[in-house]
Amino acid sequence: MSAPSTPVPPSTPIPPLSPASTHTPEPAPTPVSAPKAPATARLDWRLRFAVLSVIWGFSFLLIKVGTEAYAPFQVALGRVFFGALALLTVLLIRREPLPRGRRTWAHLSVAALLLNTAPFSLFAYAELSIPSSLAGICNATSPLWGMALSLVALSEDRPTRRRFAGLGLGFLGVLTVLGAWQGFSGLDAKGTALALLAALCYPIGWVYVRRTLASTPGSPVALTGAQLLVSTLQLAAVSAVFTSAPASFPLWPTLSVIALGALGTGMALQMQYGLVTEIGPTTAQMVTYFIPVIATTAGVLLLDEQLHWNTPVGAAVVLAGAALTQTRRR
Repeated sequence: MSAPSTPVPPSTPIPPLSPASTHTPEPAPTPVSAPKAPATARLDWRLRFAVLSVIWGFSFLLIKVGTEAYAPFQVALGRVFFGALALLTVLLIRREPLPRGRRTWAHLSVAALLLNTAPFSLFAYAELSIPSSLAGICNATSPLWGMALSLVALSEDRPTRRRFAGLGLGFLGVLTVLGAWQGFSGLDAKGTALALLAALCYPIGWVYVRRTLASTPGSPVALTGAQLLVSTLQLAAVSAVFTSAPASFPLWPTLSVIALGALGTGMALQMQYGLVTEIGPTTAQMVTYFIPVIATTAGVLLLDEQLHWNTPVGAAVVLAGAALTQTRRR
């Protein structure tokens, strides 16, 4: 989902390393620092970095497959449910409690709405009418929206000229992806708008998290698990009102939703926390720039989605602009 200064997205939940960062498919967020890496031996960070990129890059394909059998709200519900289940299992093994306090849970409810419930649902609805590859590229605009928001929301994070240039370059890339010179012909405007709105939800959510939950005690797993649990309740209520129970549970769509939650939201977040601790946020957040590349490749090769020249070219421009928006003065 969410980039590690915001995945995710994806589509998407990554530790809050910067207010103007992106999300990944979709990762659930956490307002505190990453936990200490365990002392036991584990895979080289480069391999885990690559695995994380693939998991989040494939999130948009999994959403697409899931919507073939389930309503968008149900796909989002399955995603947060299995993600919460994965993280709560980790908490149970660690014997670590969920956060306490009504104020904390109230803030987590808003964070869940902005960072999980709304964007996950919007991406699922968007992919009813747009390719998964386009959804992945729209997700990459999240740091651009975040930089724009930082102009007014975070006085301590004022943009530099280079970051302003990145903002302009990034949105030029968006226009290239959408084929603006052709009058956006052949483009589903509603689906694209929903995907861009989903990407906008992440930086708004991170501004809220930074202002309300930055000093909340508790580990990232506990806070994120609680947030996904709240999002599960929110989407369960929405799904009960606006959708009917599925008549069947086809194999591949069902497995896609389970993988989207357990892997893309549960396991991926655990890997991200470890990477941030081991190699630092600057390097770890670069996973964001691989997500649209993998999402596009997966959509073309596995879903036979069409790829025109302006899509990869525009995506490269978007990523270049997003990278510039993340630069800061020393």
